[in-house]
Amino acid sequence: MEPVKATILVVEDHRTTRTFLADNLAADGYEILEAACAADAVRLLDTKFPDLALVDLGLPDQDGLGLVDRIRSGDPATARTDPELPLIVVSGRSSGLDLLRGFQRGCDDYMAKPFDYQELRARIVALLRRTRRRPTAGRIRIGPLEVDPLGRQVWLEGEAVALSNKEFALLRMLATEPTRAFTRTELLRRVWGYSDAAATRTLDSHAARLRRKLGRHDARFVINVWGVGYRLIDGGTTA
Repeated sequence: MEPVKATILVVEDHRTTRTFLADNLAADGYEILEAACAADAVRLLDTKFPDLALVDLGLPDQDGLGLVDRIRSGDPATARTDPELPLIVVSGRSSGLDLLRGFQRGCDDYMAKPFDYQELRARIVALLRRTRRRPTAGRIRIGPLEVDPLGRQVWLEGEAVALSNKEFALLRMLATEPTRAFTRTELLRRVWGYSDAAATRTLDSHAARLRRKLGRHDARFVINVWGVGYRLIDGGTTA
């Protein structure tokens, strides 16, 4: 049995089933988060950042596929929840059409109830092993600057930097590909949701404030690329 340290969110309104899953997964070494409805699941997704979620479809406040939609539709640059979070639907809906809809909406695997726990566990292990091979949404380091995309925190030389939501979203977007010049149109669309560059002043003012907040000890990180947009460097040089 391979060592496991992942955190699993169990989204299940049936208390007996939820307890069964939580107890067995905890016994297998996983950290467990429990949600009895979609609203509780959203809160945990946005604050606890699980590594995988098991989602029932028959939730009391929302169809489970709506929860899957919410996760998958998140913008990687601004969403708190990882849009690529591994998702396994565990549901009493077992028809071929139900399975098709689940996969079309974005789940990675689908198990019909009643299920065999050992099979479910094997699928969890396989999915976590596969997804851990892809780049994660973990902390990003650019020289002395460190960005936690999911925790929405920033440190410069080990000291926390307080940023507004949009300042953080802009920095997070730039940090996804350090040194690449992002166009103004691209940044306005991804961070603010604007379809054109009409709000250039909004971008420039946020970039200027972000530059000042990161400008300790004369370091420079946010660079204006004339005629293009902005890029991020390691703080040591503008070359």
